[in-house]
Amino acid sequence: MKKLLAAILYTGLVALANPALADLAKAEAMRDGDMKKLTFHSTPQAAGTAEFTTFDGEPISLADYQGKWVLLNFWATWCAPCRKEMPMLSELQREFGGDSFEVVTLATGRNPPPAMEAFFEEIGVDNLPLHRDPGSGLAREMGVLGLPITVILNPEGQEVARMRGDADWASDNAKEILRTILGEDSAG
Repeated sequence: MKKLLAAILYTGLVALANPALADLAKAEAMRDGDMKKLTFHSTPQAAGTAEFTTFDGEPISLADYQGKWVLLNFWATWCAPCRKEMPMLSELQREFGGDSFEVVTLATGRNPPPAMEAFFEEIGVDNLPLHRDPGSGLAREMGVLGLPITVILNPEGQEVARMRGDADWASDNAKEILRTILGEDSAG
């Protein structure tokens, strides 16, 4: 019994000493509906380091986003579930985007730039990046099998959660989870 109490006390102290871990545990506990598919890792995992490109072909990597929370979405122009969820990701960027959070979209595989532009135009998305991973280097490195895949990266650039498949990212539950992760007051 003494060992159990010591373990509980230690776990509580660790959570208090690292508020980010406590917020992730709280966020994980609040998952409902589509968000039940969002899997939180017990410890942060290394994210990929492979470069990808901006729409204009400039090299970029996930390291460029360190210092902020990132919701990274792997998608493709031919992916019907991607078409369904992209406007919801756009809404998240509109509501939460800024110095501490960004939605980053990455078209992986063969996605001709004109088709990428048409995809965003057809669904009315104008606030998300049209980054490209044409050789799927980052997608392979991060174990992306199937699309869409969405990962949440902490400000240190580590993967803390992953969603396989599409979800209602504009739902109240998804937004509440993000507020918790970001340490925002849900009343605000």
